[in-house]
Amino acid sequence: MLRVGLTGGIGSGKSAVSARLAEHGAVIIDADALARDVVARGTAGLAAVVEAFGPGVLRPDGSLDREGLGRIVFADPAARRRLEGITHPLIREETARRFSSLPADAIVVHDIPLLVEAGMAGGYDVVVVVEAPRELRLQRLEARGLPRAQAEARMANQADDAARRAVADVVLDNSGTLADLHAQVDALWQDLVARRDAAIAAKQPAGGDE
Repeated sequence: MLRVGLTGGIGSGKSAVSARLAEHGAVIIDADALARDVVARGTAGLAAVVEAFGPGVLRPDGSLDREGLGRIVFADPAARRRLEGITHPLIREETARRFSSLPADAIVVHDIPLLVEAGMAGGYDVVVVVEAPRELRLQRLEARGLPRAQAEARMANQADDAARRAVADVVLDNSGTLADLHAQVDALWQDLVARRDAAIAAKQPAGGDE
């Protein structure tokens, strides 16, 4: 199995990279999706969040008000750490379960925004970082409906470009068009396949049948 860590700052374009790699056949494990799953309605994770932050973080239907909770935790580092203390162990457990269920020849892309912040770079065969200029990222986030002040607050809670580059094996530049990005991802995929195949070949017996 080839383990690929995919990261980048908010608004950098990780989702577009992840989607293109999935088209090529990569197995995607999306940390953000897992973060939603572990606090879905009816889960022990959601119950723990409500106990920590109160019923005001729930929507009328009993699901988590993620936007409301986000406004709380991104404005208060202690609250963010409290939330992470609940969700991170659950996310790690589910991530490990998904990795363990995959075949040995899989190319697995772990799409994880906080790879650098969590000190996880050493757990991957290849670390891929997606970059884009800060102003362009802010414009993308505003176009998605995230107010600039909130986008800037989230950026402030993430590692900077230099820290991400320091652990990167591959840096993808997403300052151009989607076609430009896809061309880079296509080349990356060929490299990942070659790495995977070389690793598999290295584990094969040196001699043939006798």
